[in-house]
Amino acid sequence: MAVEYVVVDVETTGNSFQKGAKIIQISAVVVKHGRIVDQFTSFINPGHPIPPFIKELTGIYEDDVAQAPKFSDLADEIFHLLEGAVFVAHNVKFDRSFIAGELKEAGFSNPIVQTLDTVELANILLPEAESYKLGELSDQMELEHDHPHQADSDALATAELFIQLLEKTRKLPLATLEMLKQLAKKLNNSLFYFFDSIWQEKSREWELLPDHLEQFRGIVLKKKELPALEARVHPPVYPKGRQEKSRLLEQSFGQFEMRSGQLEMMDTVYESFTCDIHAVIEAGTGIGKSIGYLLPSVYFAAAAQEKVMISTYTIQLEHQLLEKEVNILSKALPFSFQAALIKGREHYINMFKFEQTLREKESAYDETITKMKILIWLLYTETGDIAELNLSSGGKLFCKRICNDRTMIQQNDPWSSRDFYLHSRKLASQADIIITNHAMLVADMEHEGLPPCDRIVIDEAHHLEKVVRTKLGQVLDYNKIKFLIGKLGTSDKKKQLSRLNHCISRLGELPEIHTFLLDQYISDLEAETDDLFSMLGQLIKKGKSGRSNSKRQKLRITDSVRTSRSWFHIQVCAERFLDFHNRISKGILERLKFINKHQTMLPPSDLAFMEEMTTFWNQWENIQRQIDPLISGSDSKEVIWLESDQTYLPMRTSVHRQPLHIDWFLSEQLFAKKKSIVLTSASLAANQSFAYFNRETGIDSFNRIEKAIDSPFPYGERVKMFIPTDLPQISTTPMTEFAEIISCHLAAIADAAEGRMLVLFTSYELLKTTYELLQDSNALEDFLLLADGVSSGSRNRLVKSFQQFKKAILFGSGSFWEGIDIPGDDLSCLVVVRLPFSPIDEPLTAAKMDAVKSSGRNPFSAYSLPEAIIQFKQGFGRLIRKQTDRGVFFVFDQRILTSAYGRAFIRSIPPVQYEKGPIEQLIPSVENWLEKK
Repeated sequence: MAVEYVVVDVETTGNSFQKGAKIIQISAVVVKHGRIVDQFTSFINPGHPIPPFIKELTGIYEDDVAQAPKFSDLADEIFHLLEGAVFVAHNVKFDRSFIAGELKEAGFSNPIVQTLDTVELANILLPEAESYKLGELSDQMELEHDHPHQADSDALATAELFIQLLEKTRKLPLATLEMLKQLAKKLNNSLFYFFDSIWQEKSREWELLPDHLEQFRGIVLKKKELPALEARVHPPVYPKGRQEKSRLLEQSFGQFEMRSGQLEMMDTVYESFTCDIHAVIEAGTGIGKSIGYLLPSVYFAAAAQEKVMISTYTIQLEHQLLEKEVNILSKALPFSFQAALIKGREHYINMFKFEQTLREKESAYDETITKMKILIWLLYTETGDIAELNLSSGGKLFCKRICNDRTMIQQNDPWSSRDFYLHSRKLASQADIIITNHAMLVADMEHEGLPPCDRIVIDEAHHLEKVVRTKLGQVLDYNKIKFLIGKLGTSDKKKQLSRLNHCISRLGELPEIHTFLLDQYISDLEAETDDLFSMLGQLIKKGKSGRSNSKRQKLRITDSVRTSRSWFHIQVCAERFLDFHNRISKGILERLKFINKHQTMLPPSDLAFMEEMTTFWNQWENIQRQIDPLISGSDSKEVIWLESDQTYLPMRTSVHRQPLHIDWFLSEQLFAKKKSIVLTSASLAANQSFAYFNRETGIDSFNRIEKAIDSPFPYGERVKMFIPTDLPQISTTPMTEFAEIISCHLAAIADAAEGRMLVLFTSYELLKTTYELLQDSNALEDFLLLADGVSSGSRNRLVKSFQQFKKAILFGSGSFWEGIDIPGDDLSCLVVVRLPFSPIDEPLTAAKMDAVKSSGRNPFSAYSLPEAIIQFKQGFGRLIRKQTDRGVFFVFDQRILTSAYGRAFIRSIPPVQYEKGPIEQLIPSVENWLEKK
């Protein structure tokens, strides 16, 4: 007999039935035999007014419910509709609580026994979905959903989603279903019955796995295959002329017009490779930079039978290159080539570890869900890249447990032939083009991990120095140490030392350092951690570093700090900390060495634990290297600083170390060892010179080609810059007062531009204050205001929301100055609140300026100014993203007009018209300029 499902959605006057909220609309869709057979919908009179927010959200008003029945009038019908059926909803607890509550008030018992939550099901069965919200799932799966937040539309969309999830489940292999239902037992009975009923149904027939799947050690996964290598009879000849290149690309791009800048970039990259010389190329917005370096890279790799590596700043850009530009070239070029993407091994799942976790008797909810979604993902993932999964915070912690950072059992790993990281290495070994990221590239310079490659293109090269500094640096925070101490333990069977002792006992060994001693050392270390970080936090507070209105304080550890009485006490505490840490380390290492020596005698479950333990040991051992600088003297080659959120001492206190200069590292490990490195970005030059960039990266001592290729966009016709002259100097104005003034200016500009504004800040505190002032004033009540760090969601989510509303304003800081692509009418007004100079009290900035000054140069002109100009150019680049875009560019910082260096910022961007004056005089010009569209 087929199971009957009733998919329900309710709209209510609030979030809690217990607090008096009532149902105002109900819809129930009956699903049987995998299809919709009926739908019941009705407005319901709640007996009290509908709150304004609910009216706006749902579009349901008093007129809609005034003549509608009360819930008690429909209770009998709803009871019999739900009786004996499986109750399904998107966020089932919410809908179930309201219906059960309303039925009870009407004198009925609760007919709902089994429930299914489509949020939970989608989480498991759609492991890569960007979001599990109904609206976004509807878009992703092309479901009919015309009126979000109305019960009839929501219930229908949920029913269609449920049917698709049901069909997906029925197509799963039996072995996968068996594992899912066993894991579901740990969650709830209804989910177990769901998977079990489908397993029972499928197990009646003989199953033959599709050719692309295999079952290994009980787990079904996609087979790994290496693409066939095609022999090239004749090496391809790089197309020299413009027409020849255009003919190639227009086959894939349609009406393709080769831009002179893109042609120049292609030829420069090819010259760099063929002449074994480095190159620095600034490629303005709109040149087509990715194809500009990919096409010559592919031709060179194919002709010379050498690999070319492409390094990008973010993993997102890696995937974009592989899935978009590489795909275009593969269709356009008259020969075949192979491209492969490779990341650090910690990005890939370790199948042996994962297999062993499936045998754990107990696990937290998030861990269990993550195990289930990985079982689904394994059926189609080709990469095993954890980044493909949409994970909760608990899921991310679980994946850290099973990531591919093994070092102990490599020779005995039964999964080695199916290892995802090793497979990615094989793909890279036979590829012409290897795509990676800066962090992996830097890691490879220290530890060989990538295939040998003498020619590399580094895109977004203005980030290279920052990535190197971060990778070579160290961060140690209170929570990290406490987390590692918490994982140790000796009495709890789940803790690391307890499990180590269990392994030791299997081998009949008695450790030299007894367990009770380690227990005492762990307790002592925990106390010393609290003392140390409390003192560090108090030192920051006493130093009053950072801005007075900022909760996040920083303190650079200088010679004067090290000679203070407070620092002496910190040193003494740090020495005690290290003493207990070293005693614990000795006990751990003793056990690890013995187990490693006899690992062939251990069962698989213990071997999997030893993999986890190796990861733990590497993190634990690293603590000493990070605490040492607190005890040892200062090092002129590095900068050390403390950070703390003063609201949460000492929990939010951390110690940071970074090298002061990284030019030597890149010079020795990159430019001296490789034949040709191409560094490219839209922003490398400052004041028409590459001197700053070359010096910071260390390429200044090597022969190189330098090219600054202008953007093809007609900026003079498409952009106008405005500089209000009725704003005070921010440096001499209290922040709250300045925020009030710019709020008024932003409101006036928003009305003129009808929203579509991106406002860039250098200070998060000023951003937050300005945002709150505009929200509270209702000056922009018709506009959607979105703020980085205030509004919920990632940067990409905020940008997507911004694009969905015509009258929207996006407040951004930090990463919003670059990497955001909002073409067309979605963005027509860009505001830079302040020229992006790094605060002089930033520890790294202060240390670098001191170093520049000690070398006899001017720290402002040699460091601060060029750094700010490059950032300013990045911000300006957000406005025009395609040939037909048009917009206005506001600069609120008076220094662009009043200072001697202000002209350097204006010269750094393409020539555009600009107008200055009081805001009330500028607004008509803004309206006039934007109407010219």
